Amino acid sequence: MKKLLNTLYVTTENTYLALDGENVVIQSDGNTLGRLPLHMIDGIMAFGYIGASPALMGKCAEMNKSLVFLKSSGRFLAKVTGKSYGNILLRREQYRICDNEERSLTIAKNIISAKIANCNTVLSRAVRDHAMRIDTDKFAQVGGVLQSGKVKSYHAQSADSLRGIEGECANLYFSVFDAMILQQKDDFFYHARSRRPPMDNVNAMLSFSYSLLTSMCVSALEAVGLDAYAGVYHTERPGRCSLALDMLEEFRACFADRFVLTTINKRSICGKDFVEKESGGILLTDDGRKKFLSLWQQKKQEEIMHPFLQEKVEWGLLPYVQAMLLAKYVRGDIDEYPPFIWR
Repeated sequence: MKKLLNTLYVTTENTYLALDGENVVIQSDGNTLGRLPLHMIDGIMAFGYIGASPALMGKCAEMNKSLVFLKSSGRFLAKVTGKSYGNILLRREQYRICDNEERSLTIAKNIISAKIANCNTVLSRAVRDHAMRIDTDKFAQVGGVLQSGKVKSYHAQSADSLRGIEGECANLYFSVFDAMILQQKDDFFYHARSRRPPMDNVNAMLSFSYSLLTSMCVSALEAVGLDAYAGVYHTERPGRCSLALDMLEEFRACFADRFVLTTINKRSICGKDFVEKESGGILLTDDGRKKFLSLWQQKKQEEIMHPFLQEKVEWGLLPYVQAMLLAKYVRGDIDEYPPFIWR
């Protein structure tokens, strides 16, 4: 199963990816920076790339290895994949669910209630670990509202109602996010969510981690034969991987947010790992991005007890497990989709 985590990350900007025999070759300014046999990896993620050779793209498609292109900020651009091995009957049933408001809402309610529950657990862990350094009364108050929001979301009568509950809970959760940043306060603080571009170091890390998680969710959904672009909660539009964004909600707080907080509080990332662009946006430097990805890979390999399967799985495999469970629900093998709820 660890092979699923065997991804090659190309983080050096202005690189070109080429094929030499059965090897992927990373080049820059005519120099070879590295090479790796394709059979040793499951996929390639290239950040801030110049391009890739048609031969490499064709070989990746032939070997059914994903080749993902992202901006240096981590924003998804495109993906080259091989043949789709998904079951057409599975996808047809998925589309039927997406076109049925009631059936879509059933899945969406489970996902959002799990998201809110996971946000509450992040706060609870902060209280448990740092009770002397945070306002426990305020956290308890916010946690109580989140607990109520989890129940309300599970019983929401419409998608619009569910979005309202989610929005209220998200605002409350992020209202205490800065209080969970306990170290390096001069360089790391949270006032409000900012995207495209992120306007501070914390938002840069959140955006980058969300982009990485989204790519993992896309790959997981494709792996089980589902269409990552046909969602049940996020509005569908061309080029938007709506179902992957739906699944992402389960992992935002417990995976991405907590990873960012831990990385800051352990001083694994510091202020010099970021750079301000002319637009005012903040991005990780090349070295900072490498450091971030190294820590991200370590996090993915940590094990956790899956609450539904009651088996230990690695954090990096959770999107694949949840995609498998969603496919089972769509096929009718289980009665309800069990979202990931962090204990």
